[in-house]
Amino acid sequence: MRFDDVWFRYARRAGWALRAVEAVAEPGQTVVVLGRNGAGKSTLLQLAAGVLRPVRGAVRDRPPVVGWVPERFPADQPFTAGQYLHRMAGIRGFGGGAIVDRWLERLKLTEHRNTRLADLSKGTAQKVGLAQALLVPPGLLVLDEPWEGLDSVARALIPELVGEVTTAGGTVLVSDHRAEVTGLPDAVHWTVTEGVVQTATQAATDEVVVEVAVRAVDADRTVARLRADGHRVLGVRTEQPR
Repeated sequence: MRFDDVWFRYARRAGWALRAVEAVAEPGQTVVVLGRNGAGKSTLLQLAAGVLRPVRGAVRDRPPVVGWVPERFPADQPFTAGQYLHRMAGIRGFGGGAIVDRWLERLKLTEHRNTRLADLSKGTAQKVGLAQALLVPPGLLVLDEPWEGLDSVARALIPELVGEVTTAGGTVLVSDHRAEVTGLPDAVHWTVTEGVVQTATQAATDEVVVEVAVRAVDADRTVARLRADGHRVLGVRTEQPR
């Protein structure tokens, strides 16, 4: 799938949310989308999934089966978790049944089968959203901050699910503030800065390495902030006393 000179804005006279995006996501690849809040990450992911359409340019070669998980699952719907997943399976061309049961069990949702979506916690509703995206093996899986509200067990499962999709030849795009999938094989970074997308290949041509010293107690927070701002953290070391 590729972005071919893609431009997008939300209104005719609004500023451009994304400008002249040229990027390619290969089959079997995990693309981690980085950048500050408001930089355009979610817009980029919605364009990839087909939720939004470019104002200029085109998104080409999108796989026919797309799994899409927004940052916040739209839980204001008149269904229980089980009813929703069965209906989504029907839309995908399956009767439901065994495949729904499989994902309810795998994501620890069985006890919530008969709970109304509106009554679920944010994290549990997010797991329902993740289940619907995986009912049919996707050729493209798009995850917008999928860890929001999830418990530790579910958070640990996401890299495993990502790996299964890419091993089967699918492509995964994920926005990741937690740096939980950056270490997967074949993971590449796209950095969004004020509507401009820089791919890993593009970044390699103009990067410089800046060494920064911080207090030990601030190390984790500093690393997290640098990654959230779209920077690559090459390593962390402790200086030996001289």
